[in-house]
Amino acid sequence: MKLNSYLVRSTLVGALGGLLFGFDTAVIAGTTRQLTLVYHLTSSQLGITVSSALLGTIIGSVLAGIPGQRIGRRDSLRIMALFYVISAVGCALAWNWDALLAFRVIGGMGIGGSSVLGPMYIAEIAPAAWRGRLVGTFQINIVVGILLAYLSNFLIATLHLGVAEWRWQLGVASIPALFFLGMLFRVERSPRWLTLQGRVEEARAVLQASGSPDAGAELQEILAAIRQDSPTNRTSLFHRKYLLPIFLAVTVGMFNQLSGINAILYYLNDIFAYAGFSRLSADLQAVYVGLANLIATLVAMSVIDKLGRKTLLLIGAVGMTICMGMVAVIFQAGTHQNALLPLLILYTASFAFSQGAVVWVYLGEVFPTNVRAQGQSLGSSATWVMNAAISGVFPLFALHHASIPFYFFASMMALQFFVVLFVYPETKGLTLEQMQEKLGID
Repeated sequence: MKLNSYLVRSTLVGALGGLLFGFDTAVIAGTTRQLTLVYHLTSSQLGITVSSALLGTIIGSVLAGIPGQRIGRRDSLRIMALFYVISAVGCALAWNWDALLAFRVIGGMGIGGSSVLGPMYIAEIAPAAWRGRLVGTFQINIVVGILLAYLSNFLIATLHLGVAEWRWQLGVASIPALFFLGMLFRVERSPRWLTLQGRVEEARAVLQASGSPDAGAELQEILAAIRQDSPTNRTSLFHRKYLLPIFLAVTVGMFNQLSGINAILYYLNDIFAYAGFSRLSADLQAVYVGLANLIATLVAMSVIDKLGRKTLLLIGAVGMTICMGMVAVIFQAGTHQNALLPLLILYTASFAFSQGAVVWVYLGEVFPTNVRAQGQSLGSSATWVMNAAISGVFPLFALHHASIPFYFFASMMALQFFVVLFVYPETKGLTLEQMQEKLGID
């Protein structure tokens, strides 16, 4: 089937949460040195400043499934957009360190919630043949947001705004956040959520508008899956029959962060500074890393429905293991720092081609409709809990010896390779209901 304008618009709007996700995730990298000076932060306090948003992501991802189930995926995304706006404006106007932390927590709630609701919304409106690529637009928007954050940091740094520079770098996110909020009033609800609410004709209309080749048959398939897991048969998410989906969701989320990607993105400028690069040079090199991230993600999205999710994860695990191992050796030896940029570019590309492209797609595929919101919330929460833990302690371990975190990330990616190889099923080309059957959920 061909994509139509309705499906494209709905997908892009749902994926805009990813752009804010990426921007808010990476923009802190350009502010760490100035925040350290302004607020006289120790290494542990810098870790708290960076990871404070991650407390919000944990809260947002854990709780997002509740409004996602009750008021729908689309309307819940409106709440997340509002969190983004409040956070950006609040961080720009923060009157002290405590206020900055509080507004970063609010922004984190938007990130955590949209990481659950955005991919879920897209997965539920996307036809099976296009689902990997359409859900993948959420990841594309994340890396676009990361690139824009690095580029924004670099451009604002060239303006030499003095002590107010970090306020502009954090506050500029309010512009795309307001756009996201406005666009969410121009898309319809998820057809699977509508079906869950008994609004079958509305669901049929959305499926038809999305270009479903047989909206009636797809609707009957959705209804059959819901009846199969109806209130009389429904069990807790933590029932035995969901053990494999839970394992897949939690581990794919944990490995996403055990790769070290967000710790590296958050502290990228500091990593380059530690290796001897100047401030503006570090800002510019961060842009190169962000650009590599985007290019590799676009390549991955073009093949994810052909090669499959599992293949991409295996390829990326090999690349990340090698790159992180070599970065660790560079920091341990204290030589060949000129190889740091190409290695971090290759590492980021390996991540983007695998974990980055797959994680949000996979989380949206492995749970049945009735527990998808809770299941995806669980997997996303695992991502953010691990993210908070790693990002919070990264400066402390790096302070002890810069090579330690990178050796750890390399070993975790080697472990991921074998877990994916022997446990993970392939999900490409299956409807969400067929995936339910493949995982033995009956």
